Order: sequence, then structure tokens, then C-alpha cells
Amino acid sequence: MKWADVEALFKSLGATITEAEGSRVTVVLFGEVHVFHRPHPRPDTDKGAVAGIRKWLESLGVKP
Repeated sequence: MKWADVEALFKSLGATITEAEGSRVTVVLFGEVHVFHRPHPRPDTDKGAVAGIRKWLESLGVKP
């Protein structure tokens, strides 16, 4: 999964995304803050990160 697609999903849900130090990205969604590591140099998000994103979204009440 491309990181740009992950960011697009967050934005479609109303998230605020800001750049942090290094390759960190801070996402604020439904009042909850989570810091993610943007993959580099390739734009592909690994399976473990996708699973973590899904778990976080589900904890916020977002249905897959």
C-alpha cells in the first residue's frame, strides 16, 4: 500500500496531518493524536504498519 493512499484515507476522514521530525508524520483524527513513520526511500507501507493503522482506526470507530 502506498503511503500517499494512507494519507488520502486519513484526510478523507477529516484528519489533520503535519510533518514532524525526520520522517515522522503526526495525524490528529477525532481528537486523537498518533505519530506514524513515513516509509522511505520507497513509498510502500509495510504490512505491519498497515495492520497498526487499521487497529488505530478501528479503536476510533472507523469500520473497514
